[in-house]
Amino acid sequence: MIAYLSGRLVFKDPTYVIIDVSGIGYQVKISLQTYSKIKDEEQIRLHTFLHIKEDAHTLYGFKDEEEKRLFLLLISINGVGPNTGLMILSSLSTEEIEQAILSGDVGTIQAVKGIGTKTAQRIILELKDKIRKSTTELATPLGFLKSSNKTREEALQALITLGFPRAVAEKNIAQVLKKTTGEISLEDLIKASLKTP
Repeated sequence: MIAYLSGRLVFKDPTYVIIDVSGIGYQVKISLQTYSKIKDEEQIRLHTFLHIKEDAHTLYGFKDEEEKRLFLLLISINGVGPNTGLMILSSLSTEEIEQAILSGDVGTIQAVKGIGTKTAQRIILELKDKIRKSTTELATPLGFLKSSNKTREEALQALITLGFPRAVAEKNIAQVLKKTTGEISLEDLIKASLKTP
């Protein structure tokens, strides 16, 4: 098992990064939470989870242990795979997920794409006792970016990578930008688009 990777950040996208570790480039899937915490670091360290299937070995990376711990709890639930776990962590912050589980808030968890009522109820039922209230503060956002074509295009690519059809992703982004006054960061644009019905 690969517990963590420490190396040079070669490429960063809202859904994955490539880390050069002694000349070997590791592609690691990440959540928006991790993306916003990485910023423009040259040397990074990600806590990782290696998911092995017959046809693929996929690395998932997390900036902090708390997010990785929550990811492992989420994928322990029947019906929640690693990609769904990453979708949950991209749609909601660690604190929001833990709060929703502790308070039995099915609606918040169900608002994530791909999570039905039964899965949301199962997550709450099975994880309520395992979640202890987190005292970590919310991560500082990356800073604001203009709603430029580049930002819109990066958000679109991220949504498509997360499984949205292009037409739906474009519609969601357009709705979010229409409601937004002024500037919006890439992470906020993607998060809001994930929650758009």
